[in-house]
Amino acid sequence: MNRTTPPRPLDVEALFPELAAHRGTTTRLHPRPGRPGVSESSVGGPMLWPADEPWPVCTEVHGRGRGRRLEDVRRRREVLAAAYAREPYEGLTEEELRLVEELEREHLVPGASENDPLPMIGLAQLYARDVPDLPAGPGGADLLQVFWCPFDAHRPTGYSTLLHLRWRRAAEVADVLTSPPRPEVVGYEGYVPEPCALHPEQVVTYPFAGLLPEDLCARIDAWEEALEEEAEEQEDEADPVAYQYDLSIPPGWRAGGYASWHKTDPYPMDCPTCATPMTLLLTVDTSEWDGGTGSWTPLEDQGLHPHPAAVPTGVVVGNHGELNVFTCPADPGHPPRWSVQ
Repeated sequence: MNRTTPPRPLDVEALFPELAAHRGTTTRLHPRPGRPGVSESSVGGPMLWPADEPWPVCTEVHGRGRGRRLEDVRRRREVLAAAYAREPYEGLTEEELRLVEELEREHLVPGASENDPLPMIGLAQLYARDVPDLPAGPGGADLLQVFWCPFDAHRPTGYSTLLHLRWRRAAEVADVLTSPPRPEVVGYEGYVPEPCALHPEQVVTYPFAGLLPEDLCARIDAWEEALEEEAEEQEDEADPVAYQYDLSIPPGWRAGGYASWHKTDPYPMDCPTCATPMTLLLTVDTSEWDGGTGSWTPLEDQGLHPHPAAVPTGVVVGNHGELNVFTCPADPGHPPRWSVQ
């Protein structure tokens, strides 16, 4: 089923005509539970990976001998989803509570050292044919594959995520790896994606307000403050329309467009190889739509219980935030950078 973003609550360019010069597009990926194959774009689905090519591994020094088993993470989600689906929802039964507690138990990997090669988890693969805003890959590559380590504790902070990106030409893969290696345990269940098919939709987007010209940003701030004051005077409990949450950058997984900097001040994202300012490649989001007005909720999903419908991938970034991955526009083969918001 396609997903359709509702029209914006108002025409922001009519209010601020200067925004027309900053208008861009982004592709909302709309991942939803499914059974994608290797020849399809997906989150958490099987990768089109050559059988004779080494699978990505993490070799950074950190603990990897204690955690939860992948099958336990997914079974726990099944139990919770079944409970949420009951009408009316009255919580978990005693039997379900006991099962969930058992599935949350950590397990040890005997003999594991802190630098054993740890198989990374396939997070997403995007075919250029499916995603209009996916930047061009190096050397004519038409497939982007994204992996991450299922543990935190990477340098420099000791709490950061580790990504691995691989571009390839899909037509060159003949013999596909059917049973890729997988970690025995994971350090955090939010690193385990559920298999999801994608329903790409290109929408209009505008930059984060803090990156707009100073005078334009100030006018937008003043406009929002006036709306908030009006809502307070009228004792309107509904959240007023906001540039950040309703008019500029959509929530959810998406490719291309502009990055949000709602949890930190914007800071330069320059290529570590050539110092070129980088552009947004991919956003990995915990939730497909957020609170507030909920204006970005697709028409086909409106009226659904926000959990688990709004978190179909099972991925949790940081404190229920988002991961923005940047690429070098001068050479997409240069190493990526990323920021958690």
